[in-house]
Amino acid sequence: MESFHTKSWLKQNRTAVIAVAVTLLFAVGNSVMLLKDFYYLSLIPLAGLVLLLFVTQFETALLCMALLTPFAIDFALFPKMELSMPVEPMMILFTLMFFFRVLASKSYDMRLLRHPISVSLLASLAWMIITSCTSALPLVSFKYFLARLWFVVPFFFAAAQIFRNKMRIRQFFWCYAIGLICVIAIATAKTLGNFSDLQTLHRVMKPFYNDHTAYGCVIALFLPAAFYFIFSRNSKGWSRLLFLAMFALLIVGLFFSYCRAAWLSVLGAIGVYVLIRMGMKVKWMVLLFGLGVGVFFTYQSDVLYKLGKNHQDSSYDLSGQIKSISNISTDASNLERLNRWASAIRMWKEKPVMGCGPGTYQFLYASYQRSYQLSTISTNAGNLGNAHSEYIGPLTEQGVPGVVLVICIFMTTFATGVRVYRTAQDKQVANMALAFTLSLLTYYIHGVFNNFLDTDKLSVPFWAFTAVIVSLDVYSQKKET
Repeated sequence: MESFHTKSWLKQNRTAVIAVAVTLLFAVGNSVMLLKDFYYLSLIPLAGLVLLLFVTQFETALLCMALLTPFAIDFALFPKMELSMPVEPMMILFTLMFFFRVLASKSYDMRLLRHPISVSLLASLAWMIITSCTSALPLVSFKYFLARLWFVVPFFFAAAQIFRNKMRIRQFFWCYAIGLICVIAIATAKTLGNFSDLQTLHRVMKPFYNDHTAYGCVIALFLPAAFYFIFSRNSKGWSRLLFLAMFALLIVGLFFSYCRAAWLSVLGAIGVYVLIRMGMKVKWMVLLFGLGVGVFFTYQSDVLYKLGKNHQDSSYDLSGQIKSISNISTDASNLERLNRWASAIRMWKEKPVMGCGPGTYQFLYASYQRSYQLSTISTNAGNLGNAHSEYIGPLTEQGVPGVVLVICIFMTTFATGVRVYRTAQDKQVANMALAFTLSLLTYYIHGVFNNFLDTDKLSVPFWAFTAVIVSLDVYSQKKET
């Protein structure tokens, strides 16, 4: 009788018994592996848990990656292969799972794939493959392409469909913002008491963000969207207070980032917001921008002469930091940026159509430097960043078609966001579209001075925010004309 009850209990609780047995097996196995110094193998249970999450809770997995990204740290998992841990392995797994799910179920919404932004992005990826084949360093270029692939597949192509549920947009924003706010709190605490040491202020965000420019850039990216959520009709009571507190912390973080490009990008976004609210059409905004660029090049000799007379270096003092923006005579950061740009243009002139190959600039530019353009922080090692421009970088590495496609993605996204703002039937959708468009605009402006889309820290929110614009355009009701 007792044996019968035991068999019956085991049959009824088979799942729990298996779970306990597997847990004990892993616990014993991990103990042995740790004693034998096989630390990597001890991560097998965690990997199994992540795999289970990706299989059973696909959308939750995307949110988990967003939450972990601000805390991710670069780690040399293999020789000559550095990954951002733990998120990049998760992105690779997510990408593979996404392709498997789409091929197996054939359930992807083709309206998203046919959207002009998606078409521009796919064309950019295709051109990246072509230029990788003709690259000076093919292995580097194909690794660069694969990294771009596992950034855009989860956070653009998958996210665009997931964001059909607008609550997921809010949840994604919160997930990344929570991690970012924690980093801001840590960085701000380190800043206190170090105001006189600018070099220390530029490193307080490490190891989470490589330098103060990337840190300032991502904060600027989140500011317009955070401002929108404060006044969203779904934000009430404590929720509104939390968004208000988040916005205040973002402002504090932006100020103490001492990132001049981030400050300029926010001011630029505010200026464009005023133009949009005034009803100016996108084509006139583009024409106005083009006119400004034309005036600069027409009078560049006079402008550069006046800029050369500015000797205000970067400073922890706000007024000094602002004045140093236009210092191209002694400020090391500005001089190095000009050196990188000049080297990039020389490289581009050798291969104007195909470029030197995606991701190769930092390994090749040293011989294109000129002694009279070197700054105190110049190096031949290729370890201090890329071309320092989201436009000049693709021009050098992928030729004229490469930069044209990048500009096409940016312009199409901006135009789509403004159009959704002006045509969406739901006022909340319209305001959300405008907020995320202005958030992306901060990066488009910042991209003149720096490039970060080869890192997970900026690629995750950038492509996700772009996916928000596509999703709102495809799934929102439009006003009758």
